[in-house]
Amino acid sequence: MRIKGSVPLNGTIEISGAKNLALPVLVATLLTDDKIILKNVPHLSDITSLLDLLTYLGTVYNFQQNGTIELLTKSLKTTEAPYDYVRKMRASILVLGPLVAKYKEAKVSLPGGCAIGARSVDLHIKALRQMGTEISIDNGYINAKAPKGLTGCDIIFPIATVTGTENIIMAAVLAKGTTNIINAAMEPEIVAFCDLLNCMGASISGQGTSTIVVNGVESLHGTEFTIIPDRIETGTFAIAAAVTNGKLFLKNCKYSHLASFFETLFLTGVVHEEKEDGLIVYRKSEKIKPVDIQTAPYPGFPTDLQAQYTVLMSLCKGAASITENIFENRFMHIPELTRMGANISVHGKTAVVTGVNKLNGAPVMATDLRASVSLLIAGLVAEGETIINRLYHIDRGYENIDEKLRNCGANIERFSV
Repeated sequence: MRIKGSVPLNGTIEISGAKNLALPVLVATLLTDDKIILKNVPHLSDITSLLDLLTYLGTVYNFQQNGTIELLTKSLKTTEAPYDYVRKMRASILVLGPLVAKYKEAKVSLPGGCAIGARSVDLHIKALRQMGTEISIDNGYINAKAPKGLTGCDIIFPIATVTGTENIIMAAVLAKGTTNIINAAMEPEIVAFCDLLNCMGASISGQGTSTIVVNGVESLHGTEFTIIPDRIETGTFAIAAAVTNGKLFLKNCKYSHLASFFETLFLTGVVHEEKEDGLIVYRKSEKIKPVDIQTAPYPGFPTDLQAQYTVLMSLCKGAASITENIFENRFMHIPELTRMGANISVHGKTAVVTGVNKLNGAPVMATDLRASVSLLIAGLVAEGETIINRLYHIDRGYENIDEKLRNCGANIERFSV
């Protein structure tokens, strides 16, 4: 991707459906023999990768250009999720819970995805064992069997885990009795995920709090469901507006999904105006004010917006500290930003960012999904030309991002080497 920077972004960007909800929702269709119709599903490479895996398992689907997808898993071909499918992204581990719950067995490769930390699946495995699953790990595969089915129990997560919470919810909906998930993730995507399952006939309560209660049912049925807006995409474009000193209307997004993030942005001098169908975001103060952050599970500052926020602070008047508490390898964008003129030093899990007057365009390399979009934002504000290599990372999580930005004045294009 080639970007010629120093152009303020002005206009309207429509926020796509949430990738981090669409992925578990697609997997949840394995829990029923009936047709599921999903709307507002983003066209992303991660979605395509997961659909390839579901097709291998036996799902038939029709994905329309308007973001509506119909899925039907009438008869499963296999309960094995091979390495070649699972290695592409960590979310593939989500097939483990529903396969064990409905088909009483699963063989799932240990997952891949972004190299931003260990993101161990040990918590998933321990919880499924508590529910009566026999699990062994051989040659890189999780072998799980529950010949008598699953039984509800109290699952206490030592740390809040989004995919762990989703996996155990899917296992629990068809288990015997009640499962209490304690220290559950509280993200808006978890709330919406539980809403979908309840529409399918599940009995789930407590979503949005740290304790989710799942009463097992005999079976689930088909439904129609709309994916909520992507709050990480919302935050990404909000920072892009602030960095370039532009003004963007972010259509179809919800302030309540990112309240702590927007409260932090306000302290930096970036304001928002709530409208019925979205938010207007722009920088009110001439200078960006330094504000320290620490990433935390929801409702704290999202780890998925840390890299983008680092770009904002690289142009602040003063210095700010950014502490990453979720993933241990999530500063891989920093060496690339320093090549563009940013002044950043890393001390353990904290990055100290001293603001500079400007960034300069340079060739940079994306290392993971959120790092790649932070480099794109840096390129939008930098003087000169920025070339981003390994663009496939950004296509995993941002739908038509170059087109959306071009429509707001960005000078950006894709090309092949």
